[in-house]
This record gives sequence, structure tokens and C-alpha cells, in this order.
Amino acid sequence: MHKSRVAVAVLGALLVAGTAKAAMTIVGGGLGRECYLAAEFKRETSMSLDVCTRALQQETLSRRDRAATLVNRGIIHMQAKDFDRALADYDAALRIDPRLAEAHVNRGIALLYRGGADREALDALSTGLALRPSRPEVAYYSRAVANEMLGNVRAAYEDYQAAAAAKPGWEEPVEQLKRFSVERRPVSRG
Repeated sequence: MHKSRVAVAVLGALLVAGTAKAAMTIVGGGLGRECYLAAEFKRETSMSLDVCTRALQQETLSRRDRAATLVNRGIIHMQAKDFDRALADYDAALRIDPRLAEAHVNRGIALLYRGGADREALDALSTGLALRPSRPEVAYYSRAVANEMLGNVRAAYEDYQAAAAAKPGWEEPVEQLKRFSVERRPVSRG
């Protein structure tokens, strides 16, 4: 048995072209580790997907490791822009472990990339944040994008700020914040 920790795919600036990035840590060996490495190093190949599938079919995995391997395979699907299969893996992971923050966050990101489900993406990202993901900056950033797409400008601004604060030195949220202007208005009391 090996312990695993999945991480999150990073959403590009306002969902422009590009693939998701992942960063994960896993301890142990076997096909589950190979699946993790494929996701970690962005190997969106059929061989990578085969390794993950074989890990799920052939290895004896704890419930948590099975869910993590599904998330890792989902990340590879997402890198290959196969969002429906990515979502199927994230949903399967959540059926095993509904408290797996990274599955919720990655599900939200996949929904944003696929399009047409911005409210559902926002809900998934908020759930993931409430469960304390290993990389909250990614969840805040992605939720900022969802909020912006839904017209929630103030919430988007606040989430970009939270992403920047959660990972000082990460330029992407700082760049997005430059697009906003903040106006102070007097509060009427009466």
C-alpha cells in the first residue's frame, strides 16, 4: 500500500489555450506511483492513461489511494482536453471519498474548461476550498475565473487577491488583479 496526495490542475489565464498543470506528491511504488508521475510531469499520452487504468484494475489500493489515482488519471485526461472523461474520473473519486478536496477542485476546473456549467464549477470549487485543498491558491484562482464568468466581479477580485496571498510570488493572479479598478464610495447612513 502506498500513501498518496493529489494536487490540482492549474487553470490558465481566463481559460485561454493551454493545458492544465498538476503538482502532486505520492509515497510508495507500483503503477499508482507511475500514474502520479504521469500526471505530475504532464504526460498526456495513451501510455500514461493505460498505466493509471492498470493501477486501478490490478493493484490493491486503499479507498483513498484509489480515489487519488482516479484524480490523477482525470488530470491526464484534462491535459489531453478530454474533459468528459476527466469529469467521469473526478465523479468516481468523489463517490469513493466525497471529502477529497482536490477532486472537487479539479472537477470545477474541468467544468470551466468544458464550458456551459459555470455555476456548477463555482459550487465545486467552493466545496473544494471548504475542504482545504493542498493548493488553495489554485482553487481561489479558478473560483475567481468562475465568478468573473458569472458576472460576480467583486467576488472574482477577492478570489484573485486570495490566490495571490496564498502563494506569494505567483504572477498569474497578480496579473489578473491589474485588470480591476477599485472605487471607494461613501456609505450612506440613514
